[in-house]
Amino acid sequence: MTFSDLNSLGKKREPFLFICDFKAENLKIIPLSELEKNDVEFCIEESYAIKPHHNTLEKKLPDFSEYIKKFNYVIEKIKSGDTYLLNLTQPTAIKTSLSLKEIFKNANAHYKLRYKDEFVCFSPEKFIQIKDSKIHTYPMKGTIDASTPNAREIILNNQKEMAEHVMVVDLLRNDLSIIAKDVKVEDFRYVTEIEAGERKLLHVSSHISGEVGEDWHESIGDILKSLLPAGSISGAPKKSTLDIIETVENYDRGFFSGVFGVYDGKTLDSGVMIRFIEKTKDEYIYKSGGGITLDSSAISEYNELLDKIYLP
Repeated sequence: MTFSDLNSLGKKREPFLFICDFKAENLKIIPLSELEKNDVEFCIEESYAIKPHHNTLEKKLPDFSEYIKKFNYVIEKIKSGDTYLLNLTQPTAIKTSLSLKEIFKNANAHYKLRYKDEFVCFSPEKFIQIKDSKIHTYPMKGTIDASTPNAREIILNNQKEMAEHVMVVDLLRNDLSIIAKDVKVEDFRYVTEIEAGERKLLHVSSHISGEVGEDWHESIGDILKSLLPAGSISGAPKKSTLDIIETVENYDRGFFSGVFGVYDGKTLDSGVMIRFIEKTKDEYIYKSGGGITLDSSAISEYNELLDKIYLP
């Protein structure tokens, strides 16, 4: 399947689910009528009732000494001007008694997807939404434990987090300008609370919009291809940052930090595939990470990586 196939389906107003890997090299397109046959489940809900559960997982903590080598490499690349924001991720082995189907069913998240017995994601982050003639994107940068005293004020006043968020908003605004007109920031740095296993996290997001015209249905593939990989989980400037990610991470992200979405013939909605569990032959792998800037602290980024490993 190719991005041009999405243009063809959009032209015919034919509903589909699409799933794209991080590198935008592996695209899966499934007609909504064939989801069950393909053993695929998804759920997109703007607001949802919290389903209480006590599902837990065990983490095999990644080696900090190995992480800091990668972190320091990124910092050197920032100092040399090759990147100024890079989302550094890594895989962590986990143990849970649940199947991928059970994880999908129990998870509390805006964007949920299970693909066969291969992976599941339960993401809080929107990618793009298109309705009528307008496109919207919602980059998410900035995370803090909601139980921290004055957590909201702390995250909003943190200069490192502010700088990182500004960079991502600027990147996404530029990305949207490739395929849209009248691009503007509708809401800058608002805070949302999400379930994170046995606790809650606060995330900072922004809302950016643009005009794509009434005929956007015929260009769905072109729009997605122009915007991928998502800026919030790659970095800026995008091209050189992607080259650094390829070198430093030393593992295949696969579908993790890619995007999935649904087109119903009238609107398109999609999410970034973060909070991601992959099933290998021997174990479950949870992939997570965070944005690195010149002001980042290695131990803080390492802890954020671990904080994002949970069953919501």
